[in-house]
Amino acid sequence: MSATRVLVLNSGSSSVKYQLLDMRDSSRLATGLVERIGERSSRLKHTPLGGPSRERTEPIADHEAALKAVAAELAEDGLGLDSPELAAIGHRVVHGGKTFTEPTVIDERVLAEIERLIPVAPLHNPANLTGIRTARALRPDLPQVAVFDTAFHTTMPESAARYAIDVETADAHRVRRYGFHGTSHAYVSRTTAQLLGRAPEDVNVIVLHLGNGASASAVRGGRCVDTSMGLTPLEGLVMGTRSGDMDPAVIFHLMRVGGMSTDEIDTLLNKKSGLIGLCGDNDMREIRRRIDEGDEQAKLAFDIYIHRLKKYIGAYYAVLGRVDAIAFTAGVGENAAPVREAAVAGLEELGLLLDPDLNAVRADEPRVISRANSRVTIAVVPTDEELEIATQTYALVEDN
Repeated sequence: MSATRVLVLNSGSSSVKYQLLDMRDSSRLATGLVERIGERSSRLKHTPLGGPSRERTEPIADHEAALKAVAAELAEDGLGLDSPELAAIGHRVVHGGKTFTEPTVIDERVLAEIERLIPVAPLHNPANLTGIRTARALRPDLPQVAVFDTAFHTTMPESAARYAIDVETADAHRVRRYGFHGTSHAYVSRTTAQLLGRAPEDVNVIVLHLGNGASASAVRGGRCVDTSMGLTPLEGLVMGTRSGDMDPAVIFHLMRVGGMSTDEIDTLLNKKSGLIGLCGDNDMREIRRRIDEGDEQAKLAFDIYIHRLKKYIGAYYAVLGRVDAIAFTAGVGENAAPVREAAVAGLEELGLLLDPDLNAVRADEPRVISRANSRVTIAVVPTDEELEIATQTYALVEDN
């Protein structure tokens, strides 16, 4: 096709992140962020390829105004939304349920289904829908594609996806494990196979996406067979502000004994737990600094974080049976060498031999950090969710 550009939009409740990519070489022509939408102090930061960033602070009333501001910034660089070189707009959509197993061209039926899924993604899907509807109004003639965070995980077998609760109740309320960060897990597992010089279908990988939100996945031959996040992004690993796994009866206990409301408990587990709940910080750099100064509370938080991480590595090793690689990604996974070191320490019998010197190297490229004689490759693979969304979007519209 002659048009080779894809605009990737990630619409949050009060923000829009965007990137414009040229799919001929996957180069980024522009990136940007609009934040604090609806406030007097709304801010737009736009960075064109090879040029200085432009920043402005002014009231931006809603997502329509935000996308119009983005379009104006792109137009200033000769990259406007009316360009004939723009092939499609790709939208990140957090929750696609069981319905959407792959990227999907957006129409009214798709919009209705995304809306129907709002009860299982009340914080994310409404904002994603707003971004989609606004973009469609600005360019109704342009193909627009939804790329779902949950899609990569729809290959999980029922034995991994179902919770052990009454089947009729679960089905009536769509209660099951969906998983999230799917575009990252897809990109990183495939890139890890490339790093090993092998086809994705020949490689078993444990992907550890460690950012403020964190998730693990077991990927067998390019297909997810288990993942740590569940019905919502709350389950699984210890995160920046989320608790991850815990006894569900804790909720009933807090209601009955603590007198807490469901909204208060929701806020506690999603925004006041995890690392910030354990030690008051959710920045791993600050936690490590405090540990170096002898802070016992920070050390305990770190130890709890690592303990949970090791449990998932061991569990997914058992699920896969054979592990070819473990890939660390996202902000903490890519940059926190002490986390990577601690996560695999003591797992030598599982074939995990870390090279301390390689682990200490900072780089932007995928790299191996295990010893030459390590049976399992340990890798750092920077994630690129925007490129993955653009790739999937472009492939779909090109096929059609």
